Amino acid sequence: MYIQFLGTGAGQPSKSRNVSSLALKLLDEINEVWLFDCGEGTQNRILETSIRPRKISKIFITHLHGDHIFGLPGFLSSRSFQGNEEQTDIDIYGPTGIRQFVLTSLKVSGSRLPYRIHFHEFEVEEVEKVLETDKFTVFADKLDHTVPCVGYRVMQKDLEGTLDAEALRAAGVPFGPLFGRIKNGENVVLEDGTEIVASDYVSPPRPGKIVTILGDTRKCHASVRLAVNADVLVHEATYGKGDEVIARKHGHSTNMEAALVAKDAGVKRLLLNHISPRFLSKDVSQLRRDASRVFEHVHIVKDLEEVEV
Repeated sequence: MYIQFLGTGAGQPSKSRNVSSLALKLLDEINEVWLFDCGEGTQNRILETSIRPRKISKIFITHLHGDHIFGLPGFLSSRSFQGNEEQTDIDIYGPTGIRQFVLTSLKVSGSRLPYRIHFHEFEVEEVEKVLETDKFTVFADKLDHTVPCVGYRVMQKDLEGTLDAEALRAAGVPFGPLFGRIKNGENVVLEDGTEIVASDYVSPPRPGKIVTILGDTRKCHASVRLAVNADVLVHEATYGKGDEVIARKHGHSTNMEAALVAKDAGVKRLLLNHISPRFLSKDVSQLRRDASRVFEHVHIVKDLEEVEV
């Protein structure tokens, strides 16, 4: 499981940072990529990665500000041009209004897609399950921004235990169907009468990963709820230390407030994005140093950077 950041800037693109979008790459788990937000120019950034647009099966939108959605019509249209690949439907999740925005943009531009878009709109007032599959569950909760905005908690379901094949061979179990039965938790008896207890050769289930991806927000209780015990928290840091008043006025967080959320939620790693264009390289380094005084395991991501979860 990897997160690749396609745009890490706030409000408008700069020479070093495009506007908001990131890809949660679940290729090893389910052979899919999930996109979170799709700011202007996202499809251009994708061209600089190994991501195949057709692998993007789901798009999760945090809110309807332009720097998070203006790239959607272009991406959806370009996705249909992959003529050498099978046309596959796509699901779009987000606050009420995302359906109207997408369909109006496609209609006015005369764009015709050879695949279907399945919209899942919601008006979240408290934490709500918005997706469940056999391997993942996604929750959304209302954040505190200037327009309706949500954050997402992606939870991987517990993974099956691993089979100790070497120990089974040493115990005299011939490779073949018996391995599968033992892996499924079934005890077996060998021809010589030896009983093989499955639990002795299969490790306990492993907890799945938790990834929390927040939209634009002031520090709030929902931020912490969504991030509790997460392996990775992606949090905006539009403003820096000392900017708390202006951050609150515009519905954003500082780097210090993001660090407090990570600390309160007990996350393992904090990844800061949505960085204001006014911060130069030396300023970004200071943002990280300041935040690390509150929460040690913090990193400010760059466009196209890929992080393993």
